[in-house]
Amino acid sequence: MNPTNGQILVLAKHPVPGRVKTRLCPPCTPDEAARIAAAALADTLDAARHSTAIRRVLALDAIHSTMDGFELIRQRGRALGERIAHAFADTARHSAAPILQLGMDTPQVDPDLLDDALGRLRQAPAVLGLSEDGGWWALGLHNAAAAQVLRNVPMSTPDTGGLTARAIRQAGIQLEFLPRLRDVDTIGDARAVARAIPTSRFAAALNAATARDPATAGNPAGLIEAAAGNPADEVACTAR
Repeated sequence: MNPTNGQILVLAKHPVPGRVKTRLCPPCTPDEAARIAAAALADTLDAARHSTAIRRVLALDAIHSTMDGFELIRQRGRALGERIAHAFADTARHSAAPILQLGMDTPQVDPDLLDDALGRLRQAPAVLGLSEDGGWWALGLHNAAAAQVLRNVPMSTPDTGGLTARAIRQAGIQLEFLPRLRDVDTIGDARAVARAIPTSRFAAALNAATARDPATAGNPAGLIEAAAGNPADEVACTAR
């Protein structure tokens, strides 16, 4: 099974303090939360770069610079479902290959997981990766127009994943499920994900932010070993 006929689309926000990962505050400050978001995005983009996708697209809420290995497009629309639908359509304008879309809340994704998802997408018209909080972390479609069903799906609710699956099936599209992942919303989510990827940029950024947190201070089991380097280096352009 050769997964190289697929595209990866990452939908992300600029990691601006006060606008991203606000549920991490407290214990994090808005600036620390933004650095954690930047690190999560950097890890996600790195996984996509090392996948076998033939094309990689990054849809941002605003575009200020370039990103190695990615074609940048600007998000369109207001509600999240509308923006995802537009991003699918804009990605499909330049290639008819199947599209796997994910966000910036699952830094634990790796190239093998993405390649497996692309491979499954070759066998099924749609694939959906549910998240533990009731949402979803990835959606893959052969036909980008099918993403229009998301316009009528409430986003960021405990029922989003199930409602998305139902909307896809009601449109007559066969659906296969990907592995379930935990996405990063709360500090508990962040710590659990960081434990699974202790040498990542994400874990380093979280460790830097929570080392001063009384809930983890003096408790080695509650800290994540910092990875070398600046966790926000690869996405510094998106923070301007």
